[in-house]
Amino acid sequence: MVVLAFDEVNGFDLAIPCEVFRHARSAAGERLYDVRVCGPGGPAVSLRTGVYDLRPTHGLRGLDDADTVIVPGLVRAGVMVPGAVLDALRAAVARGARVASICTGSFVLAAAGLLDGLSATTHWKAAGRLARTYPGVEVVPEMLFVDTGQILTAAGMSAGCDLCFHLVRQDFGVAVAEREARFLVMPALRDGAQTQTVRLPAPGPGSASLQPLLAWALEHLSGALTVGVLARQHGTSPRTLARRFEEQLGTTPSRWVRSARLKRAQVLLESTELSVPEVAEQTGFGSAGALREEFGRSVGTSPQQYRRAHRARGGR
Repeated sequence: MVVLAFDEVNGFDLAIPCEVFRHARSAAGERLYDVRVCGPGGPAVSLRTGVYDLRPTHGLRGLDDADTVIVPGLVRAGVMVPGAVLDALRAAVARGARVASICTGSFVLAAAGLLDGLSATTHWKAAGRLARTYPGVEVVPEMLFVDTGQILTAAGMSAGCDLCFHLVRQDFGVAVAEREARFLVMPALRDGAQTQTVRLPAPGPGSASLQPLLAWALEHLSGALTVGVLARQHGTSPRTLARRFEEQLGTTPSRWVRSARLKRAQVLLESTELSVPEVAEQTGFGSAGALREEFGRSVGTSPQQYRRAHRARGGR
């Protein structure tokens, strides 16, 4: 795992992947990632981050054997990045490495030609500039992160946390990612489809927190969790509930329930010997067919294949 550093890199974006991947542990306490910070010139060259200077632990040759490369954002969108950095990124992608950007790091990937023909996101304030500067990129400014397979992009700053935990979830399963999120005192993991600009409501009786309802729903995933059921439990109308979900979570009630059920199903497949029909029943999908359909749409594989792949990675 390499975190790329260069002049005018955003220090906050740089720290996020270093901390998330450095702290990732198996259930037995084993470190799951070897994290290196690599930059032009390596330790011999001091790089500016806007408020302090840093010296990477490795030079750009450190990308040669990395399976994942994280590109942090820039202090200012449009900063010129050395050609050697762009060449190293192109070479990493050419040999099959996974590459992900945080915030305006998408400008670096676009400058390297790695986003041509792909969907990508960035900080909402820089989305228009990315689209104008690189018309070959399909910019989707409303999303927290976009996963196109080998190339991933995240929106501004804290969305980088969501992206990094998404990668941990891909590599070692939901249970490992959520255990680490608890260790780092992170809120519930968010999906990439959630919007960047979630408006936090002003305190008061008209903007009651959804947290008690969400906790209740997580305890009742096997039951019927329609918008009507959730609204009655919350003591409000379906329309008001939908508005509060959009304001506080940037999603809809039904999408949140579907995501919560999928994550619970992943944990059960990772950590138990329950059959697929039993997992479907406990998570509210109702049937093995419905569970398989959701896995195919959201995870890109079947429940059985997900379980086998997770066990092969040693995530259990």
